[in-house]
Amino acid sequence: MTRLRQVIDAAAVALAEAGVGSPRTDAELLAAHAAATDRGRLAFADPGPDFYGRYDELVAQRANRVPLQHLTGTAAFGPVTVHVGPGVFIPRPETESLLEWALAQPLSPSPVIVDLCTGSAALAVALSKSGARVLAIDDSEDALAYARLNTAGTPVELIHADVTAPGLLAELDGKVDLVVANPPYIPDGTTLEPEVAQHDPSHALFGGPDGMAVIGRIVELAARLLRDGGRCAVEHDDTTSARTVEAFTRTDRFIDICARHDLTGRPRFVTAVRGGERLTP
Repeated sequence: MTRLRQVIDAAAVALAEAGVGSPRTDAELLAAHAAATDRGRLAFADPGPDFYGRYDELVAQRANRVPLQHLTGTAAFGPVTVHVGPGVFIPRPETESLLEWALAQPLSPSPVIVDLCTGSAALAVALSKSGARVLAIDDSEDALAYARLNTAGTPVELIHADVTAPGLLAELDGKVDLVVANPPYIPDGTTLEPEVAQHDPSHALFGGPDGMAVIGRIVELAARLLRDGGRCAVEHDDTTSARTVEAFTRTDRFIDICARHDLTGRPRFVTAVRGGERLTP
């Protein structure tokens, strides 16, 4: 155990020197992964002689800013853990604020939820625990490969489609209780951490010059899909909260438009309620 503690301590120092944001946590999580145990049980682990070589390789990759989740193959999100890797956006803890809001919304007796730009399907899988019919849409085959793995054994319905395509889900017009989306919303040219810039797919990150290219289309789609009283939540860049509010306002179909913050206090997503056919004269 003394040797294990020493190598974890050394790994934490190496990761800190490499600029990793949470070096101690990552060092311990990688050790738990290499030892095939939980982080909380490392104190009782007897990893064996092969552990140290595996661990050194994992730490070296993390020091090169390969995402922790790519090395472990999974990412925790709210009540679920999903498979992730190259080609799919890694779900972020910040989006759990949107999930918490969504789970608190009232639903109809036969509820329908649509998750746009689903990526790994983490949000869809978490929302499927509500008992609703959940449809999850993405246009990336790489992302959908992970989504299929993550939705196996769940009621989530995956659809390979572009969320900006005209007529998408027309059969559900006016029938959906809840629309959620974590779309590409980072303004083009934004400087990002190496884990993001080099490993998250750019298609899932960048939303045009101002980050709003997909958000505006999603708001229009939500206005068509939602029943009166249905809810929508769209995540956005922390510089575009006001523009996202404006996108909802322009449709003339939403009421109770609200800019919301994540647990760090940063503007994170906007919610709105679908009103009647026309809200103004």
